[in-house]
Amino acid sequence: MAGKIKVKVKLEGEVARVKSLVVHPMETGSRKDPDTGELVPRHHIEQLTFSNNGNPVLVANCSTAVSKNPYFNFSFLGASPGDKFNVSWVDTRGETDSLEIILS
Repeated sequence: MAGKIKVKVKLEGEVARVKSLVVHPMETGSRKDPDTGELVPRHHIEQLTFSNNGNPVLVANCSTAVSKNPYFNFSFLGASPGDKFNVSWVDTRGETDSLEIILS
């Protein structure tokens, strides 16, 4: 699943406006495979963390109620050009992904 995070951060003074899309199937464990009739195993992001210079600015504890390819749009105060902004997640299978960008 690696390499499936897209993020844009727009700085307006000290305010950072974040738009992020995470490509992930987010399976609930209650959907049946149309070919076999068996339940598709549960597979969803459990925790998604957005950090600025190592300090969490948003932590989302996700469940099966979050849709496929979740999109997050939020703002936070205290960002500056040159800051390291990181997005990371861990899912129910222990898979992880992360992306770090330098704010400009």
